[in-house]
Amino acid sequence: MAAGTRSTLLSWVRHLRRGRITGLTGCSRSISTHVPKKSALLKNGLVWSSLSLLAIGSYSWKKRAAVVYASIRVEDVKEQADYLYGSGDTEKLHEFLSQYRQSNDAEVLWRLARASRDLAQLSKTAPNDKKKLVYEARELAQKALEINESCSAAHKWYAICLSDVGDYEGMKVKIGNAYIIRNHFQV
Repeated sequence: MAAGTRSTLLSWVRHLRRGRITGLTGCSRSISTHVPKKSALLKNGLVWSSLSLLAIGSYSWKKRAAVVYASIRVEDVKEQADYLYGSGDTEKLHEFLSQYRQSNDAEVLWRLARASRDLAQLSKTAPNDKKKLVYEARELAQKALEINESCSAAHKWYAICLSDVGDYEGMKVKIGNAYIIRNHFQV
């Protein structure tokens, strides 16, 4: 509460206790109800109006800041993922991006598909884990394409992952997927 408002309220309380209130006309009289002066009403109105505008302004600023923060966060995730990919730390990259598996950003999902596929290609990865990672990579790339069909990197990594899946499903499936793979590389 502003200092001026506080002093006005305290003076009203003192006058109320004495039984003397100054009305709108400025003359003193004994009454049981409280009627503040025009200037006090105006002053309080300006204080409350200012506080209301301040509250509304801070709410809208906070709302905009939250949106900006969310968009910066996605950009930071992509930047960190690209840095880890460039450093060649595939396991750390996969671990980092796995926490964004439920993302609705195609850019994050194709990077996770790439990381899963690269982890499957490592010689120290167990054969059962390789198969699981290859299928996971295909699903992630497919989800990225469903979110953003114009993302060329998602097309590229979906085609690569589809080719890798063909290694586990046999020659007939691999040949059938060749046309699909070609179409995704031509996008």
